[in-house]
Amino acid sequence: MSRRRSAILVLEDGRTFHGEAYGSVGETFGEAVFNTGMTGYQETLTDPSYHRQVVVQTAPHIGNTGVNGEDDESGRIWVAGYVVRDPARIGSNWRSSGGLEDRLAAEGVVGISGVDTRALTRHLRERGAMRVGVSSLDDDPRALLARVRQSPPMVGADLSAEVTTDKPYVVEAEGEHRYTVAALDLGIKRNVPRRLAARGVTTHVLPASSTIEELLATGADAVFFSPGPGDPATAAHPVALATEVLRRRIPLFGICFGSQILGRALGFGTYKLGYGHRGVNQPVLDRATGKVEVTSHNHGFAVAWPGTEPGAVVPDQVVQTDFGGVQVSHVCLNDNVVEGLRALDVPAFTVQYHPEAAAGPHDADYLFDRFAELIEGADGTDRERSEGKNA
Repeated sequence: MSRRRSAILVLEDGRTFHGEAYGSVGETFGEAVFNTGMTGYQETLTDPSYHRQVVVQTAPHIGNTGVNGEDDESGRIWVAGYVVRDPARIGSNWRSSGGLEDRLAAEGVVGISGVDTRALTRHLRERGAMRVGVSSLDDDPRALLARVRQSPPMVGADLSAEVTTDKPYVVEAEGEHRYTVAALDLGIKRNVPRRLAARGVTTHVLPASSTIEELLATGADAVFFSPGPGDPATAAHPVALATEVLRRRIPLFGICFGSQILGRALGFGTYKLGYGHRGVNQPVLDRATGKVEVTSHNHGFAVAWPGTEPGAVVPDQVVQTDFGGVQVSHVCLNDNVVEGLRALDVPAFTVQYHPEAAAGPHDADYLFDRFAELIEGADGTDRERSEGKNA
């Protein structure tokens, strides 16, 4: 086996790690984040929410099962760069159709291997997510650091238009059709319409720039706001659209970025987490049932609850908004981050994590049933559509 080309990783604060090129040879920049998942690297790589992020895998062995044509969450790899400790020399699985490194190279994804990812993760936990550069072209840390500091930060990044679908498409219901949902694609994963289809829901996936008229033209019984990358404070159009959906009392469900969008539409602020939640082992309390779910996460921003500092216990209270009472439905048991919202006077709820997680766990899959129940229970005469009822 030929010797790999040397590579370096330089963080925004100057911390430098040396390793070897993995995937494509080149140079890349983004926000350094770590993912704690032991499985699901293919789903991570193809998740649009990782756009412009350099992902550090805390699991030491990556690529063991190769890649296949079935587990992608979108049509391409989205990560800006990839950092692993010990890449598998051979991918072995009956479903494998190729090797991970070959896939990374084919899509031009610059990576680095042989890095002490434990030390890198601890550094990011202590200092916070930050900009990073990975290069297998330039071995001068100072020169690379200068370019890192010139790269754009994640705060203030409006990225939905860069990951959304170019044109609408439809995912049909499995079996008997029950409902139609209009999904605003802010970086949707394929498993969302799959989970809806399993419940008899036909999903119309629409570009992030869509209007309320275009959403309703699908004949939608409800609206879904998808996960996605970027800073929710920049998402003026999706927030305005969510506000209009709430005003018309159309059932609404939002996941991750979609949860932050709904939070802003309800009048709450958002803020950037120190190093975010990314992985498949995050404990979340469902306050409605008292059950603790092990859940999949990928978010660097969160909803700010009025009168509560980040990290403090979120009180079980109802806050009045322009759309009536709202309460926190789910909280993260690691750090008290708001993980879900429930509106009491309009048919809307959200979760900050990923019940559609393709690689698992599936503790939160019931939330799609809850969405179907919300649609079923909504009063059709109370959902004012675009036929001039509330123009």
